[in-house]
Amino acid sequence: MIREGERVVLIDRRGKRYLVTASKKEFHTDLGIINLGELVGREYGEVVTSHRGEVFKILKPDVNDIIAKMRRGPQIVHPKDAGIIIAYAGISPGDTVIEAGVGSGALTIFLANIVGPTGKVISYEVREDFAEIAKKNVELAGFSDRVVIKLKDIYEGIEEENADHIVLDLPQPERVLPHAVEVLRPGGYFVAYTPCMNQVHRFFQAFQEYREHFYRPRVVEVLVREHEVKKECMRPKTTMLAHTGYITFIRKI
Repeated sequence: MIREGERVVLIDRRGKRYLVTASKKEFHTDLGIINLGELVGREYGEVVTSHRGEVFKILKPDVNDIIAKMRRGPQIVHPKDAGIIIAYAGISPGDTVIEAGVGSGALTIFLANIVGPTGKVISYEVREDFAEIAKKNVELAGFSDRVVIKLKDIYEGIEEENADHIVLDLPQPERVLPHAVEVLRPGGYFVAYTPCMNQVHRFFQAFQEYREHFYRPRVVEVLVREHEVKKECMRPKTTMLAHTGYITFIRKI
């Protein structure tokens, strides 16, 4: 049963999504007005109808719905990259993840969803405006219980004594290596997301000084190409989500 105050996704006949809150308010769309109070007591999978008779399907929102509708500041880490970070680093429920370069908080939300209520995501951000945007988006996702956003520069040090993983979206991730050696648990991953090849090269040059502390590096790039599926034909779409960043993984030994 949907309770008052819960977030709900409504999907119209065109497939357009609306992230709303079950409340006593009205929600206006081009397909009519919806009384959000009618959502209370309903079950997911049911429908609600606007004053014009248009039908909206009621679904429980997931992290992708939240990220699609959240407020944006800087460029976010895309789901294709967040997914490979979580998978290759083996990030799991209960883990403590140190993150830096929180931006709008998209990767923070993906990480918080995976570590669960018993885990922790501690995010460092130097810009107060970005930190405020991220905090609001984390609240929207319902993950304030497991996310801490600090207005601090991770280049100057990591306050926490132990971390299962460190995930960075920073221009100079190599500057965090000496801190990672101290706080990263054996078996944990240091992950650096960088958009440019010269940043990866610079990281590898700096990495040589710390090589004895880590297993051999792995660098990947994720490209996503969707396909059009029709009755008479299946073919790749003419556009694709190509390069967004290089992801470097090194494991503490």
